[in-house]
Amino acid sequence: MQLLSSLAELFRHMEWADATVWRGVATSEKARSDSTLKTRLHHIHLVQWAFLKAWTAQPYEPGAGATLDLPSLLRWGRAYHRDVQAFLGTVTESALDRPVVVPWAKAIGASLGRDLSVPSLGETLLHITAHSTHHRGQVNARLGELGVAPQPVDYIVWLWYGKPEPEWPST
Repeated sequence: MQLLSSLAELFRHMEWADATVWRGVATSEKARSDSTLKTRLHHIHLVQWAFLKAWTAQPYEPGAGATLDLPSLLRWGRAYHRDVQAFLGTVTESALDRPVVVPWAKAIGASLGRDLSVPSLGETLLHITAHSTHHRGQVNARLGELGVAPQPVDYIVWLWYGKPEPEWPST
């Protein structure tokens, strides 16, 4: 399997998993009003959008989406998946090796006290799927703390279910 087709599968899973977690949030008033969940969901979508902007040479917007209410945040997250799929449709296997300058990397390097290398497009595409997985796990843990059943969003579950399309909750 080529890397690009594997990445495309991971992005399809990511959208399904994001939508599934959002459905879990939508089932509970307690979850919908929880500021910790909102902060984590915002972070997931902020980073997704930030990398899409880096990949497409658009200006980085620190804190984008921070003032959105929960329904608007859901729509913003869903719009990301539409836009990233359009972007992925333009990516070639050879483009995966091109360097991606991450605008916020210099600040992170300074905080770590070291220079950072420049990752490739393929590496950052893989990163965003892993990053989103990590934070969806935090969202699921928080749902459990609030008495809401955590959502089954593992990649293997998506495969077992036959790679279903995402089912976003209504806004």
